[in-house]
Amino acid sequence: MVTETGFDSHGTRCAAWYLRAGSDALTGPRGRPCVVMGHGFGATRDAGLLPFAERFAEAGADVLVFDYRGYGTSDGTPRQNVWHARHREDYHAAIAHARGLDGVDADRIVLWGSSYSGGHVVPVAAKDGQVAAVISQGAAMDGLAALLEIGRYAGIGQLLKLTGHALRDIAGALLGREPHLIPVVGPPGSLAAITAEGAETGYRSIMGPTFRNEMCARGALLIPLNRPVTAASRLRAPIFLVVAADDNIAPPAAVRAVAAKAGAGSEILELPSGHFDIYSGEMFERSAAAQVAFLQRTLRVGAAAG
Repeated sequence: MVTETGFDSHGTRCAAWYLRAGSDALTGPRGRPCVVMGHGFGATRDAGLLPFAERFAEAGADVLVFDYRGYGTSDGTPRQNVWHARHREDYHAAIAHARGLDGVDADRIVLWGSSYSGGHVVPVAAKDGQVAAVISQGAAMDGLAALLEIGRYAGIGQLLKLTGHALRDIAGALLGREPHLIPVVGPPGSLAAITAEGAETGYRSIMGPTFRNEMCARGALLIPLNRPVTAASRLRAPIFLVVAADDNIAPPAAVRAVAAKAGAGSEILELPSGHFDIYSGEMFERSAAAQVAFLQRTLRVGAAAG
């Protein structure tokens, strides 16, 4: 059963769904594990995350699925601000909330992310130092590489346009104006942060009713500064990485680099998948089953006790 809940992040309420474990399979002397889940670039918690959450709950874990500040039904301004540092703060707040949930084993918190959040979970876990495991799929692990990818498929002119709109937004913010918004995703040749072939169709195939196809233009300048790959060597928790081998949005080479550098070791599953294919159909089934198996191996009571 999905329950509406929320928690505080830096004085602002983040909205969330809470799923209680559907079995006792992973329950130990100190309680149940809890998986904390955030969403991708410009997205909301109703963007294809619930099917994964339900699989984790069926396997015996509690699950907390949240919206970042300024997104979905969470409070906070400015709205639609894709800022990785702020998103990571919200992850830390979600972890703290999960550790305080009734019946949850505070030592068995798992971080889960996909696409942009698939990158966030690496530095968040590294900084926290106490999470039990990390799952990341189709992740954006190197914003600099992603920006170069935009330049490759959309051209230098697109990068210059995005920079111009970002500077306009920043100037407006300094003058107290409302944010200058651009689309998150659009067809090739349009003005949007992501215009890769198939991206617009992919976004619309998974986005829920709270998604808004707009973002503060300033976020475009922050993309190359978001480099989770640099935190991989500091990981103290095992990480399971799902690589979408045909990803044309989040370069898969950066995900493989994280796997090679992960401080506490890594497991990797390569799928013949595009960026959005892992949310449905056969690719979802393969990805979700492998993630559940990783949780069962990592969180089993004997492993936690030992």
